[in-house]
Amino acid sequence: MSPAPRVHRFRPRYRGVAWIAIGAGLLLGAIGAATAQGIWLAGAAIGIALGALYLGSPAWRLAVRVDDAALEVTAGKARRFRLAWGDVIRVVASPSTHSCFVDGGTPAHSLLVPGDGAPAPYDVEDRAGLYAAIVAHVPADRLVEVETLEGAC
Repeated sequence: MSPAPRVHRFRPRYRGVAWIAIGAGLLLGAIGAATAQGIWLAGAAIGIALGALYLGSPAWRLAVRVDDAALEVTAGKARRFRLAWGDVIRVVASPSTHSCFVDGGTPAHSLLVPGDGAPAPYDVEDRAGLYAAIVAHVPADRLVEVETLEGAC
């Protein structure tokens, strides 16, 4: 009996920056309210909006599901793509950072599991577990190990 599929959700990587933008927006709003100057209020609206848009992004509904047959990316209940392990072109993997790029043949069927040296605006829950599952399921002849993904893909 094979283990249950594991699900790894996307998470905002720069939450602190978003909260700083919201905080700065609130501060600018207070200054604008105290001085009755519209420019401060405009800055407040921009800071709050940018922070809220990042934290509320639909990207945080994305999840990667891994089972013995395939890797699947979903957005809520909708499937974005499913890539059978036999259809993986290659995986460029960095064991030291638990980062990898799964090449599914097209950008729409590929996945970046980001870590140090692989910047992305998102992180993935249990990145090390997802990395291990991908590496375990991909045939060895399709696995390319590198120190970091930076410049390797």
